[in-house]
Amino acid sequence: MVWQQQVRLFILLSFPSILAQVSSVIMQYIDASMVGHLGALEAASIGLVSTSTWLFGGLCSAIATGFSVQVAHRIGANDHAGARNVVRQGIVTALLLTAVISCIAMGISSYLPVWLGAGEEIHANASLYFFIFAMAIPLMELNNISGGMVRCSGNMKVPSMLNIGLCVQDIIYNFFLIFPSREIQFMGKDLWIPGAGLGVEGAAWGTFLAVAVTALAKTYYLFFRCKELDMRADKGQWKPALKTLKNAAMISSPIALERVVMCGAQIVTTAIVAPLGTFAIAANSFGITIESLCYMPGYGIADASTTLVGQSLGAKRKKLTKWFASIGVSMGMGVMTIMGAIMYFFAPEMMALITSESEIISLGAEVLRVEAFAEPMFAASIVTYGILVGAGRTLISSSTNFCCIWLVRITLAFLLAPSMGLMGVWVAMAIELCIRGLVFLFILFRWKWLEKVEG
Repeated sequence: MVWQQQVRLFILLSFPSILAQVSSVIMQYIDASMVGHLGALEAASIGLVSTSTWLFGGLCSAIATGFSVQVAHRIGANDHAGARNVVRQGIVTALLLTAVISCIAMGISSYLPVWLGAGEEIHANASLYFFIFAMAIPLMELNNISGGMVRCSGNMKVPSMLNIGLCVQDIIYNFFLIFPSREIQFMGKDLWIPGAGLGVEGAAWGTFLAVAVTALAKTYYLFFRCKELDMRADKGQWKPALKTLKNAAMISSPIALERVVMCGAQIVTTAIVAPLGTFAIAANSFGITIESLCYMPGYGIADASTTLVGQSLGAKRKKLTKWFASIGVSMGMGVMTIMGAIMYFFAPEMMALITSESEIISLGAEVLRVEAFAEPMFAASIVTYGILVGAGRTLISSSTNFCCIWLVRITLAFLLAPSMGLMGVWVAMAIELCIRGLVFLFILFRWKWLEKVEG
């Protein structure tokens, strides 16, 4: 492939995933806006447990990745029958593991707000929201692993479109479940809208329903419509094989450990923020949601990097792998630099769309403008991580994240929060992201992770 063809392929694969990632953030943005307009307490109750939901969601993602990467490698080697067996065994294993994780999450739901040090006024809503999230964990895993395997077959469009559909569904369900029945003005006429009036609980059920429908749709496409992975092509093996499980464990274990470490750090950060008060909790949560608009395009490009690097390595095309890695990082840093600039100039307006509380808007805008300067290096770490996952070199990427998060971010946040408040926590985050990005770039362009590859 000539250089222009490589760039074009990268754009074609990246764009649907970027669109899906951005639409997912827009869904979170709208969710936060809907709940945020109920009041600061409702917003804080969801913001309090958000980092804990990321922890359990990250474990699901790690399990799915262990099998999805194997699918990419087998398709790259033109072993479609082997790829289908990985699909079968991966889905069985993943659902069993996440059923256990779901039970654990439901069991701790009532204790979580207390452990995080939040005020009693938000305990009930926070516990209920997390409990419903925990029930949806196996469905989330089915959504992750089905979509990931279709992407690793080279089809980015279908899972991305279905993710957009998930966002649309969530907005619709929330519209009817969060708010009570009411009259609205539409084209000069009074229109009566039925509603359940469930508030925070309604937001949780809306997400549950959207994930359930999307997970079933992705699984149907994977089994019956994906050309390379159509389950009707052969009977195959559903019972997990030891070799497949060992390969998955080698890929997934470092990622799972990294997710525990990173999300554990985010939970610790939440515990540092919680004593700062309800407004700080809400501003921190809303700020993270808005910042997602900047870094989700990076994750979309990282998805394409995982697929292209994985398939290139499966085909033993070392030079092509280097080109795809370089293109991915350059594209990610360019896009997120632009998004960071937009966030810097329009931070107050973005916050105002979520909440009407002036104190939350002011505080949130201040921390977002600090974070905007870290977006290019954040992009470098995100895309390089995706490249290393595609290469199956997850230990080095997970170790890097671990060291940067715990040694730099948490230490600085702990030191700065007492004197600088929420601003200190976000200054610590920005410094850590810049350091992490530089480390990942150093790892990437030394090319040591490609030493064992022939070709």
